[in-house]
Amino acid sequence: MPAHPTLMPTTAERIAALEEKLRQLKVRQQRIQAHERAAASKRERAVDTRRKILVGAVVLDQVARGQLKEAQLRPWIDGALVRDDDRRLFELLPRVTQTSARHDHCPDSSRP
Repeated sequence: MPAHPTLMPTTAERIAALEEKLRQLKVRQQRIQAHERAAASKRERAVDTRRKILVGAVVLDQVARGQLKEAQLRPWIDGALVRDDDRRLFELLPRVTQTSARHDHCPDSSRP
């Protein structure tokens, strides 16, 4: 009894099907790896944030105990903080930016 040609896939069809399956598996592998990288990055950020919180707590405790003078701490904070909302937390004045510094020195008639 002769084999029916539509029931048996040809070698080329089998190769094409396997190549498509391989392509799908590679895409899946890339997604999994991207997810793993994102999760690792999230864990690293969480650890970094926790370290910063703990260091801040230690420093504030040292100030509260009088082992570190606030006068020593303020210049560090003043030099490190650039965002106005962060600076307000420590009752620091906003930083003067290059743009605002130029406008402050211009006569009112030359302002746009």
